[in-house]
Amino acid sequence: MEWEEITIDICCDLIAGYAFKSKDFGEFDTKVIRIGDITPPFVHHDSAIGVNLANYDHRKIERYKIKYNDFVLAMTGATIGKVGRYISDVPSYVNQRVLLFKSKEGYDHSFIYYTINSYVFSQYVLNHIDSESAQPNISANTISKFSFKIPANISDQRKIAGILSALDAKIENNNKINANLEAQAQALFKSWFVDFTPFKDQPFVDSELGPIPQGWKVGTLGDIANIIMGQSPAGSSYNERGNGVIFYQGRTEFGFRFPNVRLYTTMPKRYAEPMSILLSVRAPVGDINVAIEKCCIGRGLASISSKRGLHSFLLYLVKSLKNRLEVFNGEGTVFGSINKNTLMQFKIIIPPIEMQEKFNEIIQRHDCMVLELHKEIINLSTQRDTLLPKLMSGEIKL
Repeated sequence: MEWEEITIDICCDLIAGYAFKSKDFGEFDTKVIRIGDITPPFVHHDSAIGVNLANYDHRKIERYKIKYNDFVLAMTGATIGKVGRYISDVPSYVNQRVLLFKSKEGYDHSFIYYTINSYVFSQYVLNHIDSESAQPNISANTISKFSFKIPANISDQRKIAGILSALDAKIENNNKINANLEAQAQALFKSWFVDFTPFKDQPFVDSELGPIPQGWKVGTLGDIANIIMGQSPAGSSYNERGNGVIFYQGRTEFGFRFPNVRLYTTMPKRYAEPMSILLSVRAPVGDINVAIEKCCIGRGLASISSKRGLHSFLLYLVKSLKNRLEVFNGEGTVFGSINKNTLMQFKIIIPPIEMQEKFNEIIQRHDCMVLELHKEIINLSTQRDTLLPKLMSGEIKL
């Protein structure tokens, strides 16, 4: 296999996003991808903000359109260098400080994607960040000068990318299954404990949270859950080498259901036990993940665990409170927060214990499957990340 060394600008057009005006953002069908919408390895269309295109020349902004399987890079801020692939069939536009990559003829799009996901590229970005500005940033011109080796023949590029893509396809399929399982569980919880569908023929009584089936009651989150507020260890104890206890400072490490391990601490203060809920208690309040193993939690998180071991019931109960919890974002302060006393006294509808147990018995099978698929995703990701540098450098011969 013949290899050649090129720079990114040889194989890609790099398009720095358009400066859409914030006054044009709102509830519109056409979306704008901003840095916050890049959640590696994906870019999420559903969470992106809408934009009113009436004030823009469509011909002028056409080049900023992002389509299925395109990929982008964050050029500014704390998450500078993160890369995401667009997985929606609905085209959107990229906002300023988001860099869009468009591969040129003769070069495989997926091979370029894996190139900018490599450790070598991430180190290049870190080494070329402009730290003199108000916030860290990197220019499209700087990125365009990154050099790397690539098979001269596009068919060889495709073979290498195909191996990595097969692993990514399995990861994406597992993610879709988990999203479907999550949706099923949330739908069942809503049917039983919000809409009271199975109990419509029973007598209802008034309560401070509205009509509820007779025999149910209004209580507090503290009635059914143990709550521990996080406390950050000394910064000098943080490390990425695996020394000490896994440490989650806040929602930065959050994934779809489980957080991504990034930091450890040798001086843990507050712990979350396995399968306890990790709740973001500082802006934004209300985001939720689940601890897989015992871990240390920082001040941005609270641990919430079931007093009766009904982890699945409690998880979907807390998820159902998200809209009410989001009220605390920014209330009275620049940055929103919620304290332990408010969480303990948070009003909830408490169904009879036998109904909690029945729901838990059904849904914990879903949750076990979600966990197993997540573990498989980690293994597949490890395989991909191990293969990536070896394939991209030609160390592994095809």
